[in-house]
Amino acid sequence: MARREITLSVDVDAPVETTWRQVTDWESQGEWMLGTSVKVTRGDGVSVGSELAATTGVGPLGVTDTMEIVGWDPPHRATVRHTGHVVRGSGVFSVLERRTDDGREASTFVWSEQLDLPLGPLGAVGWPVVKPAFAWGLRRSLETLARRCEQQ
Repeated sequence: MARREITLSVDVDAPVETTWRQVTDWESQGEWMLGTSVKVTRGDGVSVGSELAATTGVGPLGVTDTMEIVGWDPPHRATVRHTGHVVRGSGVFSVLERRTDDGREASTFVWSEQLDLPLGPLGAVGWPVVKPAFAWGLRRSLETLARRCEQQ
């Protein structure tokens, strides 16, 4: 199976704790993540072993990405293992501390995915076509997340 990585980040003019709360409030992610709704399907959603289901798409044209939280280090890092039939691999949400130019507390959110592409060689050939659209949607989502955190 072909594995590909994608990593994007956004600077957020809000403290680490604020960004962490927004990122890991799984069931409100649909308010900032483009075309996606997330539910906690097992556990409390804030500990190793909890499971999530993220559905992305419009109407019947959606894909559900099931995940298990395999790493939990608040307020800096959450690691998931994708367990679905279509989406497999791992993902990491990292929240890094930083300061604004005027010395205020701020953060950088980094979203990294190591994806095992479906469809074998066909998936590997299709990735260069799919990746720009995937990255565009992710970038828009991260910009919305930053604005949301900054309004807290």
